[in-house]
Amino acid sequence: MALPFLPGNSFNKHLGKERFHKSQHFDYSNGVPMLVGSEKPGIGGELLVGQKIKAKYSVYPKGQGSDSPSWVAFDKQALCFEAYFQEAVPEARDETYRIRKCNIFFFLEDDTIQVVEPEYKNSGIPQGTLIRRHRIPLPPPDDDQFYNISHFNINQQMVLYSRTFTVTSCDSFTRNFLTKLGVHLNDPTTVPDDPYSNLREQAEKNMKPLRPYERRDTLKQFLDHDRKVLRFYCFWDATESTFGDPRELILHYYLADDTIEIREVITPNSGRDSIPKFLRRSKLPKHPADQIKQPGQTAERTVLNVFASPNQGKCYILDSIKTGAVQEEFYKDCDLTVGGEMNVFGRRVIIADCDNFTRDYYRSKYGIEDFTPVQYKASPAPKPRRLVPPYNGFGSEEDSLSSCQGLLPKPPQKDFKKFMAKDRCGLDSNVLSFRAKMVTTDPVDRERVFIISFYLCDDSISVFEHPQKNSGVLSGKFLERGRVKKPGQELFKSELSQYFKAQDLYVGATLCINNKNFQLLDADEYTLRYMEKHAEEFPKANIGNIFSKLRSIPEEGQSEIRKFLTLSDPSNTGLIPYEAFRSLLTGLDCRLSEHEVLVLGRRFSRREQPEVDVGLMLAVAQDLLKKKHFEELPDMTRAFTYHDRHKTGRLSAKETRTICKAFRLPLPENLLGGLLDKFADGDEIDYHALLAGINWVEHPAPPVMAEDILKFDVSARFDAGEAAVKNINYSALLEDVFCFPSNRGDPTAGTATETHGGR
Repeated sequence: MALPFLPGNSFNKHLGKERFHKSQHFDYSNGVPMLVGSEKPGIGGELLVGQKIKAKYSVYPKGQGSDSPSWVAFDKQALCFEAYFQEAVPEARDETYRIRKCNIFFFLEDDTIQVVEPEYKNSGIPQGTLIRRHRIPLPPPDDDQFYNISHFNINQQMVLYSRTFTVTSCDSFTRNFLTKLGVHLNDPTTVPDDPYSNLREQAEKNMKPLRPYERRDTLKQFLDHDRKVLRFYCFWDATESTFGDPRELILHYYLADDTIEIREVITPNSGRDSIPKFLRRSKLPKHPADQIKQPGQTAERTVLNVFASPNQGKCYILDSIKTGAVQEEFYKDCDLTVGGEMNVFGRRVIIADCDNFTRDYYRSKYGIEDFTPVQYKASPAPKPRRLVPPYNGFGSEEDSLSSCQGLLPKPPQKDFKKFMAKDRCGLDSNVLSFRAKMVTTDPVDRERVFIISFYLCDDSISVFEHPQKNSGVLSGKFLERGRVKKPGQELFKSELSQYFKAQDLYVGATLCINNKNFQLLDADEYTLRYMEKHAEEFPKANIGNIFSKLRSIPEEGQSEIRKFLTLSDPSNTGLIPYEAFRSLLTGLDCRLSEHEVLVLGRRFSRREQPEVDVGLMLAVAQDLLKKKHFEELPDMTRAFTYHDRHKTGRLSAKETRTICKAFRLPLPENLLGGLLDKFADGDEIDYHALLAGINWVEHPAPPVMAEDILKFDVSARFDAGEAAVKNINYSALLEDVFCFPSNRGDPTAGTATETHGGR
């Protein structure tokens, strides 16, 4: 017996229910925010009365791919299906139905469908777009839903607005797309014949029009080969004729329309009149007639004269059978080969050679690889040497030579490419600097220190004397920048003088500049690195040549070197001082210069970088920023915070350096790099600590001395090279050069690995 439906006598329908939320009316559909309130359920997710909720991913299941919206992922991608439908034709005598072919396009981005019927000539019915692009609903009773990709397959019928379409096939993209989705495609079917269309085609074939249409489509050949010309070098041997001689020709074959043009090469002082063309551009017949045909005598079509009377006039029709047509054969690209012959209206022309484009064309199209040229003329006689008068002493040698090369003297041309390649670019100065002293017996001049700079952009040299206290000699510019001639050359001669080049300058070399001998003692760090980087240009800095010289030492000398190095290291540390290493190599007969010994020492040296206090670096940085009035630190803080997407307080070293360069932080490169290394934790930098350390307004540092600022000066010092090369790892030297096994323990193994990790 059921309880009466009264308050307190009925069960609570919410008994045991835990979800009482109300669905929101906004959601994302295909990645686009929109109002979807009508599709949301009631309280607690329960469906309303008569409500049907569609699946959220009805077409494409949500996988592990990107979450891009469909209108981005499937932009400009559509599935193409070929289909037909049968249309009834009432009250017609010749046909009762017709078969109409069409294409169905399904756009993946928004599930829209478009039906297009190709246009046929003289069909008599409106064709084109049958159904415009939009979402098409399913036939009743499912008309509240729309077609999607799951409703498409081959060899099946689809009802689009009460019209039944039969899908016959699809393109390759559609087939691959559906196969990857796991759809099993049916076998394609054929379109049934349309009786009326077949009747019309048969009738058109039986018709014989008085003016048959002849189509000659040359547009494709023109579009594919326009402005592409084959060039052949030919000659015509006319020695058999009176006063005849070989004639050099250039043949141009135009691929756009298979025409040929021939030009004659008229050499200077040949006595011949120059003509524009040897053969104008036209098609060249293989078998020309004895008499050249007049204009209008040949035509592309044959015309028949039907009748002619004084009353009705003349009537012409085109001959479809072409009974009187003349079949003439012309030269094609397949007939032109190197070494072949051509008949140019009775003249025997031999193809001797061709250019690179022509070779590539025949190699790719016909697979021809033999392009051996035909020798048809003797090699040109060597030009006699042009004698130049000796230098007269006026101006430079180049100026005097240019006055002999023409009536109007021109200034000598400079090597502009070398200037653009070796000119100063940023911190790369392309200037080699050496410290030198004067080779003389005068005790005053022997103490003078000179800086010799060689400019790679124009091979010029400048000499600057370093100031010294109480020397009694005026310092400064010793030699103006310019090219310096090598000594021992005659002044008044026909040949140009030789100047000092970059290869002539190296540590230990002696230069004679204005009758003064200078010995190069040392080079700065930039010069040594540049010469080692471009070792193919500087033989003295080529480590391969240095190894070859050391390996050429006899076995006795190698044993002596090993014994000396072992005795120089009584503590068995694997390291010896550079001076002992230098004295050993200079004492041996291995023909090593001072520069080569320095390069070898730098290769096997253990570099020790002095540790710099972080407080001193920050103080120097604040002093430089204060002098430059740099007050953009708050803007830099906002820039760092903006680039820190995850708000971790750290950025990579590359991003930090980029922001500093963007704000043009006025700090030297070595100081900025040192600060980034100090505040780096792996590959990330704590930018809050860095900005707080260089903030001279809020966190001022104590004042610094002038010598502390000079420690971070960007200008290179000549004592850097000497300070860098102190100890030599002779163990690695013996192992790499002489292949001697190392007999030391493990204490210095880390040093060898560190210095030779890049080899």
